[in-house]
Amino acid sequence: MTTFHPLRLRQDLQVDELISFHYFEYPKGYLFEGESHDFWELLYVDKGEVEVRADDRLLILQQGSIVFHKPGEFHTVRVGNGHRPPNLIVIAFTCDSPLMVQLHDRVGMLQEKELGWLSLLLQEGFASFLPPYHDPKVHRLERNPQAPPASEQMLRLCLELLLISQIRSAQSAGERDGKRSSSPAPAARAAGQETFDKLKAVMLERLGEPLALEDLCQAAHLGRTRLKELVQLHTGMGPMELFRQMKLEEAKSMIRERSYSMTEIAARLGYSSVHYFSREFKRSTGMPPSEYARTVEAAAGMKSR
Repeated sequence: MTTFHPLRLRQDLQVDELISFHYFEYPKGYLFEGESHDFWELLYVDKGEVEVRADDRLLILQQGSIVFHKPGEFHTVRVGNGHRPPNLIVIAFTCDSPLMVQLHDRVGMLQEKELGWLSLLLQEGFASFLPPYHDPKVHRLERNPQAPPASEQMLRLCLELLLISQIRSAQSAGERDGKRSSSPAPAARAAGQETFDKLKAVMLERLGEPLALEDLCQAAHLGRTRLKELVQLHTGMGPMELFRQMKLEEAKSMIRERSYSMTEIAARLGYSSVHYFSREFKRSTGMPPSEYARTVEAAAGMKSR
């Protein structure tokens, strides 16, 4: 007779409570004077750019950036007149896992799989809770009685996947530097900031054109190895992965603006066909662009009620 030995799976990280779930669209000149609290908060820039102060750090976050505010950290948000008005995803939650220490002071950009989890998390949040989602004064979550089965659990699982992935990236970066640190050394980051900014500007200018690694090396006057190290230092990903992500973030922005058809968006961003664009978009976000457009329209409709 076969004997089985069940193994209870370990759970090293668990999100215990959701404090708030927000999707903000801030105008130029907006200022949130700041707060601190005893739980975690993540902020993701879905569109535009924003100035964030976290204790003594001043951060200028652009589209695709994510920052984690640890418990007790004082943080503010400001949209300067020179900034493009941002759309921000802000989620506050409790998590007592010791692994979360890896996310202290973490700032970075999400990888493609992480963007997919965040997109699904947003969908499940809109399905799980009643609006408003955009009012910074509203922190009480109201359950939607018509939410699909296990929508809150889906949201929690997506959030936990995102956190675990970011923790692993932070730990990996720390080990490469010979220390367990969630972010690169400030001096190393500052030294390459101007070059990295130039690289991103080149990418933005050529979102609709073919771009090879050699083109970036030539623009930055760097070898392939140094170029990859620089982009990895600032984003946690490779140069071409960053370029693909920037194209897809621009596609999301164009879809939200509702000024172009999917075929026009694909052509403007240099995709060989709308079918290839749709496949790349779904691989990154977990949904085809048409479904993303419907999600955006549904969210806009809820906000206007």
